[in-house]
Amino acid sequence: MREKHLINLLMDGNIVVPLDFYRRYKALNISLEEFIFLMYLRGKGNLFLFDPSQIALELGYDTIKVLELISSLSDKKLLLISTVKNDKGIVEEKVDLSLFYERLAAVILEDNNSLEKQVDSNVFSAIEKEFGRTLSPSEIEFIKAWSSNFSSDIIIEAVKEAMLNGVSSIRYIDKILYEWDKKGLKTGEEVRHFLNNKKKEIKEPVELFDYDWFDEDEEE
Repeated sequence: MREKHLINLLMDGNIVVPLDFYRRYKALNISLEEFIFLMYLRGKGNLFLFDPSQIALELGYDTIKVLELISSLSDKKLLLISTVKNDKGIVEEKVDLSLFYERLAAVILEDNNSLEKQVDSNVFSAIEKEFGRTLSPSEIEFIKAWSSNFSSDIIIEAVKEAMLNGVSSIRYIDKILYEWDKKGLKTGEEVRHFLNNKKKEIKEPVELFDYDWFDEDEEE
């Protein structure tokens, strides 16, 4: 797709591209042009009347270009052109995007499974044990995101710290990890050393100045 066509389409607001789709379109083995074309078709619904002339008019293409894109996406098993009879018994061609959503769902699941494998299973079990319940999908996504910045050892230490403060919240643990990262703590050992020093500072008694105020009054 020429840059001018793409800019015009985006400025017209005719194409909405979910970020999740954009991040994964290369995994579908399609070009950027095919991806934008798919997003355009998606805006028409999951099943709609196939009118190549109208599509060409809206995109500023010729009909042959539209048919080439449809054929390419069909060969890649990302859409189907099916024939159905309408209420009047007239045979119509419709574009079916079910295959696209099935492929995209498979890619997303594969990505999630791959990321979940990067997170030590001990992290999930440790948090669920401390919370006394199973984790919600949104909480699981939070934990997966931590894996790219923090070791499992540090995450578990943050969980323990949160529970010591009486807070069973993923967002609270996230704040702890953020604060530790600001302090430059990169390993579980560094965190434990930091926490031990902090406890010692709290336990150290405050030295009071020993002065006998009563004796001073008597001397005067």
